[in-house]
Amino acid sequence: MSGPLSDIRVLDISTVLAGPNCARYLADFGADVIKVERPDTGDSLRGMAWRDPRDGSGLWWKLVNRNKRNIALDLKNTDDRELFLRLLDEANVLVENFRPGTLERLDLHPDTLIARNPKLVVVRISGFGQDGPYAKRPGFASIAESMAGGEPDGPPMLPAIALTDEVTGITAAFAAMVALHSGVGQVVDVNLLTTIFQIMGPVISLYKLTGELQPRLGSGLPYTVPRGVYQCVDGKWVGVSASSDTVAARVMKILGLETDERFTTFAGRMEHRELLQKLMGDWCATRTRDEVVAIFEEAEAAVGPVFDMSDIAKDPHYAARNMIQEVGNTPMQGLIAALSKTPGELRWEGRLLNSDCDAINSQGWLTP
Repeated sequence: MSGPLSDIRVLDISTVLAGPNCARYLADFGADVIKVERPDTGDSLRGMAWRDPRDGSGLWWKLVNRNKRNIALDLKNTDDRELFLRLLDEANVLVENFRPGTLERLDLHPDTLIARNPKLVVVRISGFGQDGPYAKRPGFASIAESMAGGEPDGPPMLPAIALTDEVTGITAAFAAMVALHSGVGQVVDVNLLTTIFQIMGPVISLYKLTGELQPRLGSGLPYTVPRGVYQCVDGKWVGVSASSDTVAARVMKILGLETDERFTTFAGRMEHRELLQKLMGDWCATRTRDEVVAIFEEAEAAVGPVFDMSDIAKDPHYAARNMIQEVGNTPMQGLIAALSKTPGELRWEGRLLNSDCDAINSQGWLTP
């Protein structure tokens, strides 16, 4: 094993997305991660959504469980449980995302586990946290995202990706590393609701101090305009943001509005939001996407083409940054961060169920 985390041993008994993603980020930077699955069905992620047309394996599975070794264990079976506990006694991190109370019912109370292994970090990922009125509720990302917002005249909207699961995985990996750095065995309580709430900005401060509620504005924001997506004459779309005065001034110049006093300040632009959004939309509607992007880039104003995956697959910047890599023979996202001296490494895609059983039974953890 190589990589900056090659001395870290992680037991991943979590399922689907947030927990396995936490362990994936650690594995990508060298941690020895053993993915533990049910012997009968394995992780339900194996059969979720899209499948690789070449071998029938789940594409989610290949991505989220890359760089992990794999074993199937029944934690209610005496022999399997004994092996699990032996591994746990030498582990640094345990990742689980059962509903609160399940680990205790399996007679694997975190206090007992930490007593056996005083430096063990137990990462517990749930929908709403390990305590509180909602703790026992089943938690999925869509539930936490239900407060996300929507179009002004339409119903609330949920993102079309597993946003909260993905961000919670990153959050849990960060929190695990903080706990490991402390050198003290402890429980890390990460949940979907807190994670999505953390990235909502100061809107709770606004409400608690003023009683004001941020309105639903679709792609817009209440404190900056123009901001949103706009359709071009060729039917393609661009995203525009003018969230600083300097950038907004450049956008106003592009629109021929640099001397219009209604648009020279944030306050003025907010007051005339609907008019400015219309002017921005009308301007884009007479130009192609490439023309809009070229004009904005020349003016050093913020713009981006709205991509679908076919655009991303051929985009030169994605290629230059190694954002899409072949792992095994499957294309997928590359590493989340580039370290100049101790980079991560993508070694293999998610493996078959129980594929490392013999090696783990005989050798246990790998030697850094």
